[in-house]
Amino acid sequence: MSEFVKKINYFFTRQLWRIDTDSLDAGKSMLVNFVRLIYITLREYTQNELALRSMSLVYTTLLSIVPLLAFCISILKAFGVVDNQLEPFLVNFLEPLGDKGIEISNKILEFIGKINFGVLGVAGLIMLIYTSVSVIKKIEDSLNVIWKVQKGRSLARRFSDYITTLLLGPVLMFAALGLTATLSSNTIVGKILAIEPVGTIVFIIGKIIPFVIVFLVFTFIYVIIPNTKVNFKAAAIGGAIAAVAWHIASWIFTFSVASSTKYAAIYSSLAVLIIFMIWLYLNWLIMLVGAQITFCVQNLRFLTVKKEVFNLSTKLREKLSLMIMYLIGYNFYNDLHRWTLHSMTDFLRLPQEPVEEAVSELENHKLLIETGDDPPYLVPSRALDKITLKEILDATRTNYETDMIEKKYLSMPEVDTISSRVDNAITDALGQMSLKDIIQNTDKQETRTE
Repeated sequence: MSEFVKKINYFFTRQLWRIDTDSLDAGKSMLVNFVRLIYITLREYTQNELALRSMSLVYTTLLSIVPLLAFCISILKAFGVVDNQLEPFLVNFLEPLGDKGIEISNKILEFIGKINFGVLGVAGLIMLIYTSVSVIKKIEDSLNVIWKVQKGRSLARRFSDYITTLLLGPVLMFAALGLTATLSSNTIVGKILAIEPVGTIVFIIGKIIPFVIVFLVFTFIYVIIPNTKVNFKAAAIGGAIAAVAWHIASWIFTFSVASSTKYAAIYSSLAVLIIFMIWLYLNWLIMLVGAQITFCVQNLRFLTVKKEVFNLSTKLREKLSLMIMYLIGYNFYNDLHRWTLHSMTDFLRLPQEPVEEAVSELENHKLLIETGDDPPYLVPSRALDKITLKEILDATRTNYETDMIEKKYLSMPEVDTISSRVDNAITDALGQMSLKDIIQNTDKQETRTE
């Protein structure tokens, strides 16, 4: 048995990743990539602690659900949506909870109804907005962990993007639901539906619409919320899987949890709250798993069985830093379009993590700076002839922390001599060659070619 387990482990950790999918036919290639996707998603799920993050989002939701819905209602009223239109939406979301879902909906609406916007004042309104925004901030933090994004949005971008989401999200959601309700109640539409097979087709579409709305919500979250560029196709795949999982979970929850009497027997009056928390947990977990699938679909070619997503050697990290500085310097010198972190990542066809790390190192060594634009552009920190190639390599090879570690722990006279000779060889090879020198040399070569 142990030998069989070893073979299975060896297959998933070694053989699966050595298969050249380019040499396979379409069917086998898709199968191999599908198995890789499942394996890598499970691994990332564990490493990113998605279950724990889902619990954290449940806590945030419980604290902010009433202020968030109150804020959304105040926005929807400006678009002609009345309070009683929120109840069907909540009941629909909490439908898997059965009778308890109606009870929870009534309680939430009761709390919202007691909020008096007239006496809140400026401080109260700011707290209301802050509480609403904190939910999206928590979601972004979780998705950024999944996407290996080290930097969140700037304060200005966070405020503008979050408020836009809070403004447009509820309006579009209720517009879609309102349009569906209007069409189903319209007399002319009713006569048309009486004609077969139009009626059957529309009935089937009516059953599909809830799935489509859930799919669009998940896809919207995966594209908009992470602070990185997400491929729409990957987001759509993650959104579709999450939507299917959500409907399956709704069905299972209805028949196994909400209808069970053991929670009432154990928790008494707290049973409603416990069931509500479990349902919230499942929703957030499905959302995060869908985001993880989106990440894995987009970056499958870079993912390996190692812990690291895309582990570059020291040599490749040095080369990446030189490439980044060259591209930024070349466009800056020739007055071409300026680079952002996302456009640089797209051009290099790499995951954002190694590019972001390289840019961060260059910024820490005062070789790059970010502009105040939204999104910020990357520009050289000083004149190109004042930036030497040796400095760029040093930005990757050394920093204050590594210098301290080298002096304290990794110091041995015999080895230090060799290390110094390597450093001197690099200095002699590069001399005082600057970033401007290689850019001008490129321009001369292009001129000769033309």
